[in-house]
Amino acid sequence: MSFGIEVNGRPFTQEPRPGQCLRTYLRERGWFGVKKGCDAGDCGACTVHVDGEPVHSCLYPAFRADGREVTTVEGLASEDGELHPVQRKFLDAQGFQCGFCTAGFLMTSAALDDDQLADLPRAFKGNLCRCTGYRAIEDAIRGVCHAEAPSAGEAVGRNLPAPAGPQVVTGTARYTFDVDIPGMLHMKLLRSPHAHARILAIDTSAALRVPGVHAVLTHHDAPERHFSTARHEHPEEDPDDTRVLDDTVRYIGQRVAAVVADSEAAAEEGCRLVEVTYDVLPAVVDPEEAMRPGAPVVHDKDAATARISRPQENVVGETHGEIGDVEAGFAEADTVYEDTYRTQRVQHASLETHGAVAWFDQDGRLNVRTSSQTPFLTRRALCALYDLPPERVRVVAGRVGGGFGGKQEMLVEDIVALAVLRLRRPVKLEYTRAEQFYGATTRHPFTIRVKAGARRDGTLTALQLRVVSNTGAYGNHGPAVMFHSVGESMAVYRAPHKKVDAFSVYTHTVPAGAFRGYGLGQVMFAVESALDELARRVGLDPLEFKAKNIIGPGEPMITAGGEEEDLHIASYGLDQCIGIVRRAQEEPVSEPVPDGWLVGEGTALAMIATGPPGGHIADARAALLPDGTFDLAVGTAEFGNGTTTVHRQIAAGELATTVERITVRQSDTDVVKHDTGAFASTGVVVAGKATLRASRALADMLLDFAAATLRVPRADCRLVEEAVAHPGGRLTLKELHEAARAVGVTCAADGHFGGTPRSVAFNAQWFRLAVDPGTGEIRILRSVHAADAGKVMNPMQCRGQVEGGVAQALGATLSEHVRVDARGEVETAAFRRYRLPQYADIPRTEVHFMETADAIGPLGAKSMSESPFNPVAPAFANALRDATGLRFTELPLTRDRVWLALDAAGVTSP
Repeated sequence: MSFGIEVNGRPFTQEPRPGQCLRTYLRERGWFGVKKGCDAGDCGACTVHVDGEPVHSCLYPAFRADGREVTTVEGLASEDGELHPVQRKFLDAQGFQCGFCTAGFLMTSAALDDDQLADLPRAFKGNLCRCTGYRAIEDAIRGVCHAEAPSAGEAVGRNLPAPAGPQVVTGTARYTFDVDIPGMLHMKLLRSPHAHARILAIDTSAALRVPGVHAVLTHHDAPERHFSTARHEHPEEDPDDTRVLDDTVRYIGQRVAAVVADSEAAAEEGCRLVEVTYDVLPAVVDPEEAMRPGAPVVHDKDAATARISRPQENVVGETHGEIGDVEAGFAEADTVYEDTYRTQRVQHASLETHGAVAWFDQDGRLNVRTSSQTPFLTRRALCALYDLPPERVRVVAGRVGGGFGGKQEMLVEDIVALAVLRLRRPVKLEYTRAEQFYGATTRHPFTIRVKAGARRDGTLTALQLRVVSNTGAYGNHGPAVMFHSVGESMAVYRAPHKKVDAFSVYTHTVPAGAFRGYGLGQVMFAVESALDELARRVGLDPLEFKAKNIIGPGEPMITAGGEEEDLHIASYGLDQCIGIVRRAQEEPVSEPVPDGWLVGEGTALAMIATGPPGGHIADARAALLPDGTFDLAVGTAEFGNGTTTVHRQIAAGELATTVERITVRQSDTDVVKHDTGAFASTGVVVAGKATLRASRALADMLLDFAAATLRVPRADCRLVEEAVAHPGGRLTLKELHEAARAVGVTCAADGHFGGTPRSVAFNAQWFRLAVDPGTGEIRILRSVHAADAGKVMNPMQCRGQVEGGVAQALGATLSEHVRVDARGEVETAAFRRYRLPQYADIPRTEVHFMETADAIGPLGAKSMSESPFNPVAPAFANALRDATGLRFTELPLTRDRVWLALDAAGVTSP
């Protein structure tokens, strides 16, 4: 019996492979709008319609589609290109950020009836979004229109839609693996079952006999040199402790061998047949134990060459500093509070997993297409690793399906490049969702001992921290996260006496890495909770206490290590943030509260630097095209951070045009000289400043050339939408380009910014909660967030960053926890065991922007991508303390943990 299905009106008769799911069948035929997010029917990114009914195509056997009509997101629009009403609504509301989940939400939404539309929490139970916090998605469903279309030159400060929006809602936006490369081979990784072992032998002979297997790569094939998977402008910031493939494994899940084959199935079978002989070694999974004498050593390397602080004590990095005399400060205090706070591992859970595909082009250049926040730094690392000249390597990031710091790493590109260099064939490696949990990175777990003292009048006298960060088996980002964690978290408060002892520690567990907030969120949980508790013990309102002790405009930012010289308060909105919270506190309670529930409210403040210390480089190039439109080349990647939109807005403002007349080329090492990457809150404040300078320089060039050509004073010329206007008329931009070309003038200009000096952004979060003492259930009655982002370039987009940051932080506060057992093995390697926030879990947060303009940032802007995350957990914990009288010091605040504490303390209904 012949097989046949119809996909978006086109017939397909090729039979699926045995066991093949509908998702892979559709993607193999070019329907790339069907996304892979979880492998298990948990995220909904692969949703399609089968005979009009939405299904998760990763769970739907392809053979069951025989004789049926299948519709993917590409088939929602009419044949003449008219968008489906749901697609139009998502465009108008900008109901997406990275857009990787959007096709799934569109397909689910398009099938909802009136009853289902009235109950969206239930309707979207099978769809996850990691970026938006769901508010923008709800707005789209409800028909709210946020997008604007301002006049030429008026783009900055307006709600401009993302340029890739039409492609996102039609499924034509191209993410990393949405390409069809002829002759592509597939890689799968064999991973270690042991937390610590030496590889004595690897037998690959059986694997090589599997039909379709081309190679099995082991440590014998890998370069001897060590490197760090972390990507920073200055590689010396990170320890060199990693090999592409090592003869020693240091955590359960570390890659041992790579099998390259014609298909994923053949590669997987090859992995099963590789025989490895291990000498199992002692392991340590607790960072405090790892620092004790006699503990197993994770990296027995030379401290100087590997840049490890104390290898024999497993301390990869540490900092110790004191200003004043903390013991004297505590002696001056009338009240001293001290306690230990703990935060857990959290997974980035970007719906697009890590992966890369690489090949040699016709010119013999190595091309790497990767889901990365740092294409330029990845190219630099590959060149150093394999002794390749930069001009022979091109790294491109397509549209990236979420990052959150997790893709500020080189986790896949090195091994894929090794295979391509060996086989001279295209090779693809795409992580499964399980591999994201045990083979990628997590947020650093922290233990923070905090001690704070204050006088009766609320004056802070001393602040002391002892911080231990578990960096896992490799030190990627470990020292940098540790240093950053004790920076702005302490500098935001005045205290004459401060002391810090902080350690980043190796253990035989899955490595930690960069994550939104970069350590600040962990330490702020402790500091903001401790100061809230100290205020209560002094007898003051916690917000009043904090307002009394916060840093003021123009004051130096002093940590226990001293003052950061290039960091400035170039605009100050923290007082406005506090004012927003005060008004929320004073407004009458309108939210209904069930009988017997306890009610409380809490606040936390946060400060973050708009960029990393030591420089963060961005180059941009703006050019006039022959048709009178503009080309803007930038290096920064787009993964829902919205920098592409803002760069067009900046350029449109400087060039007196509309954003539709500006084409952006980005995240490609061929387009500009260099870009450090889209991390550390730099997409607008660093790369945006390079765009501003390039656009401004191009505008000056065009006016100068027009004035010379027209023989009129430069002051009489001005740019308008499609021309240069002057008293005698208009010279169109097309005419100007032709005139310039005739005399050999290139209408292009470059912009550069080195990332210093830096400014700071401020945030405040406030919650009102209700707690059921009988069950531990918590309901968020109201959520208010105040953000000082300087000049807000795109309020709609910036609001989405805040809402998404709050939602992600609520996940880390309430449920998310990468659990590691006593052996060091990850126990939560799937979404259904990990518990990401769903639509029903996230409240609508009221977002308020402060009225400030930064003296350093482009056009007065500051960063606002990471910082909304940081005050959420302590604000929530402070509200829980206010409601229950109990101070919770460990995350996540799961329902069972809350109930057990309430029950033990005898807390009952009021």
